[in-house]
Amino acid sequence: MTGHDNLWMRPERPARGPRPSFSRAALAEAAIRIADAEGLEAISMRRLAADLGAGTMSLYRYVTGKDEVFDLMIDTAVGEYLPEDRRPPDDWAEGLRLLAWQARRTMLRHPWLAPLAAGRPQAGPNSARLTESALGMLDGIGLSVDEMLTLVGAVFAYVHGYIQSELAEAEAMRRLGLTLAQRLARHLSYIQSLIATGNYPMLERMTKEAGREYTAADDRFAYGLDRLLDGIAAGLPPRGETEGPVSPR
Repeated sequence: MTGHDNLWMRPERPARGPRPSFSRAALAEAAIRIADAEGLEAISMRRLAADLGAGTMSLYRYVTGKDEVFDLMIDTAVGEYLPEDRRPPDDWAEGLRLLAWQARRTMLRHPWLAPLAAGRPQAGPNSARLTESALGMLDGIGLSVDEMLTLVGAVFAYVHGYIQSELAEAEAMRRLGLTLAQRLARHLSYIQSLIATGNYPMLERMTKEAGREYTAADDRFAYGLDRLLDGIAAGLPPRGETEGPVSPR
C-alpha cells in the first residue's frame, strides 16, 4: 500500500486542477448532520453533494467513495471524546473515567457512531490523538504497551457495549411505541409462571428488588465503569515496580 492509498496521507488540495471549493472537514460535518437527523442510510454521494451545493463527481476529489466518508465521520466524532486540554490527568483512573463518560455522551449525540465504528480500523488524526492520550494516562505505572492497550480496550469495550444496549432499547421503544415498563408488563405473566415453579429464586429476587438503587442509565453506567476501573487498579503492579507484566490472580 502506498501513502496515496491512505485517506489521511493524500493531499486535500491537488497539485493540479481546480482549487477545492470545500474541505474534507466540511464533507464530514455535512455527513454527520444527515446521519444525526436521518440515519446512516440517508447518506449517499448524491445527497452529500446536494447539501454542499456541489456536483456529485466533485466529491471524488476528496474521497474515493462512501466508505471514506464514513472514516471521516468517525474520526471527526472521535475528536469529541478529547478534552481541549490534551495533558493526561495525573490520576490514570480519573482520566479513563472522564474519557469513558465523554465517549458515551458523544455516542448518544451520534447514535450511528458506535455501530459504525465497531470493527472498523480507526487510524485518523483524532483517533491517533485518542490513543496517545489514553496510553499517556497509563504510562509509568508498570505496564507494558500491550497491557496498556488491553486495558484501554476493555474500557472502550464496556462503553461500546453499554451504549449499544441503550440505543437498542431506545429504538425498540420508538418502534413499538411502548415504554420499558409497558414492554415488561407484556411478559409479566410468563415470568410469574416461571417463578411459581420455585426453580428461579434469583429471577424472583430480581422482580422484587431490581431498580431500587440504579434506576437511571447514568447510574448503572457509572457503577459498572467504577467496578471495571477498580478491577484494573487491583491488578496493577505494586508501587515502585515499573517493569514486567501483571501477574494473573
